[in-house]
Amino acid sequence: MSTDLTIVVPTYNERDNITPIIDSIRKVLTDINWEIIFVDDDSPDGTADFVKNIAKDDSRITCIRRINRRGLTSASMEGLLASSATCVVVMDADLQHDESLLIEMYDLIINDQADIVIGSRYMEGGSTGQGLSPFRLFVSKAATLLGHLILKVNVTDPMSGYFMLRRSVFEHQMHKLSGKGFKVLLDLLSSTTPGIRVKELPYTMRQRQTGESKLDMMVISEYYLLLLDKLVGKYIPVRFLMFVSVGVIGVFIHLLALSILHKTMALDFIYAQAGGTLIAMTTNFIINNKFTYRDMRMTGTGFILGLFSFYLACSIGAFININLSSFMFTHGINWALAGVVGAFIGSVWNYAMTATFTWKKPKSR
Repeated sequence: MSTDLTIVVPTYNERDNITPIIDSIRKVLTDINWEIIFVDDDSPDGTADFVKNIAKDDSRITCIRRINRRGLTSASMEGLLASSATCVVVMDADLQHDESLLIEMYDLIINDQADIVIGSRYMEGGSTGQGLSPFRLFVSKAATLLGHLILKVNVTDPMSGYFMLRRSVFEHQMHKLSGKGFKVLLDLLSSTTPGIRVKELPYTMRQRQTGESKLDMMVISEYYLLLLDKLVGKYIPVRFLMFVSVGVIGVFIHLLALSILHKTMALDFIYAQAGGTLIAMTTNFIINNKFTYRDMRMTGTGFILGLFSFYLACSIGAFININLSSFMFTHGINWALAGVVGAFIGSVWNYAMTATFTWKKPKSR
């Protein structure tokens, strides 16, 4: 029997929510041939094993377990690619999405009234209810506002994690998707071709019952990456822009350290500049390792080796930095300006050298 609807549910530490979400879907989708694909990012709480045990008794339940990969967008995309159904829907595992909306979503697509149907919290009749903390509500609305910079269709809730579409629509657009960020819908709507029919249905977001929100600085940075990729990715590599952004932070850290060492602790400028350079380099490595090169992030012994590799790769830039700024200072240039010029020139070397030696991609076999 063919499947009419695939429900894709990305998970990470959602073991306690698996049974409730399956039960709720069983109650609602009584007249549709459905399947659920859980895409689990190797949850420490054993979510994948729990789903697989349920799947032994229900062939409609499937689990894709991902190792060393994280992210809502990529997880959603893998689930969508695994489907063979006419329609696919993405929804969260935290029970905040109203499953009773599934029938209306499905009818709109099957009756050829829409290609994408979005569950909206921000249109008339919709609400975030008690589902978002003040911080998450602020981030959601700010992200929605910024998201309109790259949208090709007019919708009220492009950050919704609850939407249904024809599988053929996704497959037609999938090579245009960046795969970055934490909302695949925004990626999809910013990549879609003209003429796509999008409808929104209001729903009230429920309060999370168990588990914790996945919103953190990593998720926010991924959203920033998605915006950059859609706005300028055709012209400038997004990783370079991230590296430059981290470099700007490093300049301020460098100046702060230089000010403390030279003005407060009265170290000779050349020693203060060397200390500021080392502190800035260390900070830049940590931030770049966590965000810019997240897909190649080093941990444990690799982190230490990577740090020293970073130092080595930046050594030429640091040498130019220290000596150029020292030369400028001894010839009457203001200490802050001398420090900025030295740091900037050094950063030109840093990106090329670290991309080559520190975070180099493994050779394909």
